[in-house]
Amino acid sequence: MFNKTLLALLALTAHAGAAQAQSIAQVEAPPQYSGIPTPLVLATDEGKRSLELSAGGQSLSAGFGNWRDLTLRGAYGLPGHLLQGEIAQNRRFGEDGTFVGVSDTFTINEDWFGSVALGVGDGTFYLPRYRIDATLYKKWLADRSLVTSAGVGYYDAPDGHTDRSLSLSAAYYFASPWILEGGLRLNSSNPGSVRTQQQFVAVTYGSDKQDLLSARYTWGGEGYLATAATEQLVNFDSQETSVAWRHWLDQRTGLLLSANRYTNPLYSRNGLNIGIFHDF
Repeated sequence: MFNKTLLALLALTAHAGAAQAQSIAQVEAPPQYSGIPTPLVLATDEGKRSLELSAGGQSLSAGFGNWRDLTLRGAYGLPGHLLQGEIAQNRRFGEDGTFVGVSDTFTINEDWFGSVALGVGDGTFYLPRYRIDATLYKKWLADRSLVTSAGVGYYDAPDGHTDRSLSLSAAYYFASPWILEGGLRLNSSNPGSVRTQQQFVAVTYGSDKQDLLSARYTWGGEGYLATAATEQLVNFDSQETSVAWRHWLDQRTGLLLSANRYTNPLYSRNGLNIGIFHDF
């Protein structure tokens, strides 16, 4: 049951927070199924086959209009590997864009596992030209209830700026259906050698094949945020709060619902995301 719950938590990251609408466009979150909490568990399962379809909307202040997102995700398990992919069609800041991402979560041994991910955009200013992320995970304690991670990332943007990041996190899985997580992300952006730090805390409650409810709060600095092809907000603070609910209708099919609020010095953003998932 413990491993099944962890696998379900990994799936939850695909939708935990409409904050995802920002995460694939900018650099403050990992590219693979960004959400709450991050994938902290060994989730390789050679029998895993799943698809998820979600749609989201975001309302921005200060005349920046509304965003729309439609995303299809899939997972395919092999011995020692869990392959995942997504394709997202976005409408943001008045322009359409397409993002494609793939990742591999792989087993090293009973205590160690890792993940690598690659994401590419279609050249739209708010998406990356490409981004690469790699993370190493370690389970601790006799029951492996404490999981830590260290990850590195590189982001190349159409406007010419780049980001190099280091992410650290830890999560504790209680015997009861609670999971607590916290972490930070150190980022260096160029040009300008802009150095920023973000932190997050997250909590998850629930059971696999029934309901999973998560909440996350992120705060700190960001390096670059493109609002137009030639306009960026640089070296600023932001905050984001998101909640997500994953509900199983039966053993294979379920519904997803999430909401978020994000603020920075230029605008605020509020959104909802809904979806459906199915395991084959």
